[in-house]
Amino acid sequence: MRRPPPIAPALPDDANVYLVLDDFGGRLGRAWREIDEERTDRRTLLNDLIDGQYSDPARVVVFNTAEGWSRDVSQELADEVAERCAIDGFDIPPSLEGFVDRHGTGRPNRLPLPLRASQKA
Repeated sequence: MRRPPPIAPALPDDANVYLVLDDFGGRLGRAWREIDEERTDRRTLLNDLIDGQYSDPARVVVFNTAEGWSRDVSQELADEVAERCAIDGFDIPPSLEGFVDRHGTGRPNRLPLPLRASQKA
């Protein structure tokens, strides 16, 4: 009997996987959040952070088992969250304020575009 194709495509074996250490506070403490395989890419994780899917992120790591490496990307993502919120014109969500304060550098990830001098008529 043939198996039906998967609804969502599987990630390639060499894909980067992002995981969040979430702080639930008090007696619950911290835990690496369980998440569907299809939601571990950078863009989806960033959207989930901004949408408030995490209580109080403590750390974010990325790893790639095919290439044999891992690293902490908390600073990069904290700066990216702050930048996206500023560009979109809204405040950093309360669930991310501590994360951005702890890990953010306050420097934009991208350089601002130069402003053209206004022309006088």
